[in-house]
Amino acid sequence: MNGLVQWALDLLYPPKCMLCGRLLENSEKMLCGKCGQALPEYDGPLRTVPMIDTTVAPFFYEPPIRDAVLRFKFHGMQGYAGQFAKWMAVWVRDHLEGQYDLISWAPCSRLRRWTRGFDQAELLAKALAAELDGEVLRTLRKIRHNPKQSKTANAARRRANVLGVYEAVNPAVWAGKRILLVDDVVTTGATVSECAKMLRMAGADGVVCAAIAVTGPENK
Repeated sequence: MNGLVQWALDLLYPPKCMLCGRLLENSEKMLCGKCGQALPEYDGPLRTVPMIDTTVAPFFYEPPIRDAVLRFKFHGMQGYAGQFAKWMAVWVRDHLEGQYDLISWAPCSRLRRWTRGFDQAELLAKALAAELDGEVLRTLRKIRHNPKQSKTANAARRRANVLGVYEAVNPAVWAGKRILLVDDVVTTGATVSECAKMLRMAGADGVVCAAIAVTGPENK
């Protein structure tokens, strides 16, 4: 971008830290120094989720990452996807290298996409594919608009809430391949587990998963 144009944009729309909102001197950065030192980095064992070989995430689903994810999903902060993908890419390289052939995502419903204006998992998958120089492909669609998982009380109800809501898209194109499934947050794992089940039933040779954040064991 032309330096003068960037200067004008920074003047009109001062760059702010995506986590705390502080003004930033450098528009190329998305975090202030303080937030960069206070991230809730995930330090537990890799999460075990049914139907998925390995699940990774760089963060616990705690403030300030939790607040940034909510702004990303519900307040139109689509520009966050690039930074989230950079963080996720580190974990994918470290833990999933050689375990997938293509990247896909856990899709939202048509109604939810229309309401938000975008599918947050699709944005993440495409940004992650750009970071990893990987192939990204739509493999699933959501065929039923179910209640939000965040509004569902416990693990058993969350599993029931997603039964039968996904179907495979063009499985002949990707059958026999290993898929890296992307979602924003893994809590009980019900959503990504159901997605992985449908992928395997349609011919996927394996499924691994990457998210921005996961909840701690006490919140599964």
